[in-house]
Amino acid sequence: MCAFFIRGTCVSINFNMLISYNWLKWYIPEAPRAEKLVNIFNYHICEVENVEHRVLNNTEDWIFDLKILPNRAHDLLSHHGVAHELASLLNIKFIDPKYKVPESKPTKLKIEIVTQKDRRHVGRIIRNIKVSPSPEWVVRRLESISQRSINNIVDATNLVMFDSGQPTHAFDLDKIEGSRLNIKDAKNGQKITLLTGEEKELDGTMIIISDEKGHPLDTGIKGGKYAEIKASTTGIIIEADNFDPVFARKTGQALNILTDARKRFENDLSQELAPYAIQELSALIYEMCPDAIFEDVVDTYPQKQKVRKLSFSADRISKILGMVVSEKEIENILKRYNYKFSARGGPASGWEITIPPLRLDLVIEEDMAEEIGRILGYDKIKGKVPQINFRPKPNEVYLKILWARNKLLDEGYSEVMNTTFCDKGEISVLASASDKKFLRTNLTDGLKESLKLNQANAPLLGLDEVKIFEIGTVFKKSGEEMHVAYNEENKIIEKNLNEFGK
Repeated sequence: MCAFFIRGTCVSINFNMLISYNWLKWYIPEAPRAEKLVNIFNYHICEVENVEHRVLNNTEDWIFDLKILPNRAHDLLSHHGVAHELASLLNIKFIDPKYKVPESKPTKLKIEIVTQKDRRHVGRIIRNIKVSPSPEWVVRRLESISQRSINNIVDATNLVMFDSGQPTHAFDLDKIEGSRLNIKDAKNGQKITLLTGEEKELDGTMIIISDEKGHPLDTGIKGGKYAEIKASTTGIIIEADNFDPVFARKTGQALNILTDARKRFENDLSQELAPYAIQELSALIYEMCPDAIFEDVVDTYPQKQKVRKLSFSADRISKILGMVVSEKEIENILKRYNYKFSARGGPASGWEITIPPLRLDLVIEEDMAEEIGRILGYDKIKGKVPQINFRPKPNEVYLKILWARNKLLDEGYSEVMNTTFCDKGEISVLASASDKKFLRTNLTDGLKESLKLNQANAPLLGLDEVKIFEIGTVFKKSGEEMHVAYNEENKIIEKNLNEFGK
């Protein structure tokens, strides 16, 4: 699929996300029927690859397989993001849950970030938990998007990632030595055993999360086996990080790790998402472990996300889209999407908006044009063929080649194409797959070989006479030249293209 982009190159790499209709309804109870949502997705948000009707534990659901383009992967690879987009698009009520946990206790947990690759780490200690099977509603919600239930703690981390878009992780507190987690660049040759049991060797371009004794806990995009959650676990450290997207992609490629967490990190996430995810994860664990004791959240935030603003006008948006968009239509969209904005006065002056932290795709005026265009519907943009008097400038060299080729073909010649490389010449190449390390200085040598080969096979080909030619570039110290070479009986004639036919 190639999607319409106003700015930049059209990208064909998509990320599939399974979205549960019942899950969406938790945020937007007024959502239209599932069948109607298909067209809304396709015309305004993203392509629906498939819709599957499922019945799980006597509960009916519809699962949308959405193809999310990279420019929206930071917010639409989540049920929360998709629901918020639909609510704003359809101007219906969005229920943003307020997650609550018991009053927290002081903590000794410290997080030290000594790398540029981790921009934020939010974590907390939770004691007195009990690892057990998840409640039926959690299992059903995960299974609706083809995720396997493991236990209540691991399920909670997965549920938060597919709900908010922010990957989270939990370590067994009893395995952690000391009260400080260190996040730093890995050492060349350092090893870690992943949750899958695979041992991976790291290098200096990667990171390692470890305890005070240096036990490797996590690579950032995949947890380690050392502090794995087990049935006997009674205390945990939960965490949500914001990693540099380039680091996440390079580490995943180098270690051959493809996870849902990596997919989200490498497409960039807002730094403001991590504390929200920790609050949601805490509330889920509290619901499943009501006797749990929560300590204060530790938020280490060395690289704060900047507040960004964007100015645009109705006149400019209309010119970019190729249709008239009124100030009233634009202000209606800004209000529906809860943008903070201020009017600058008049269609030519427009507005200045404060870009929401989660909308990393909005950078320049053309991005806002794309936003407004897709919300209004690209079907409203009518095609118009420009009335211009355009005469392309002819390519003189190509015309000469075309004339020479047609002339020789009309005279009964057949065209051959020989290799540009040879074993002697005036220009050599830096590297070659064979012993021919020079570029040809003439067409004659190659044509002689072709003539010899074709004459030997002339009876087989049913030919009384072999007439061949070649048009190609020769390479001399003085520069490149375009030549024509052909045979008259057993004699080869070679001329500069500019001299041919004179």
